[in-house]
Amino acid sequence: MEVATRYVHILGTTNPDGTWTTQQARNLLMNLGDPADDFRFLIRDRASQFTTSLDTALSGAGIHVVTTPPRCPRANAHAERFAGTVRREATNRLLILNQHHLRTVLNRYTTHYNHRRPHQALQLTPPRPDHPTAEPG
Repeated sequence: MEVATRYVHILGTTNPDGTWTTQQARNLLMNLGDPADDFRFLIRDRASQFTTSLDTALSGAGIHVVTTPPRCPRANAHAERFAGTVRREATNRLLILNQHHLRTVLNRYTTHYNHRRPHQALQLTPPRPDHPTAEPG
């Protein structure tokens, strides 16, 4: 999640490992192009898929990697909040049939979240609206 804009990028697989995670980070930086220059920090937990090769790839792009303390979900509150929002607004309301269905639901919800869903921190506008929004009254 881009904290300043609340824009979310979903990169997913069922069993991520260090190599996959590092490659996804490189792909994301390449796909973003110039906006990636605005990233200063990556806040991550201590999961095994976050390896030193990921830290090296990001530091090469000028991004400082910050590791959260163990057992401290509040240290990455934005990601935790997004995960809770996805559960409350999408997955808790559906019976997910399989992995393909889950990916479809997450992709559609992320599109809604990024382009249509109002955010209080953004004066009730979406991160990147796909249509004109009315001025708050």
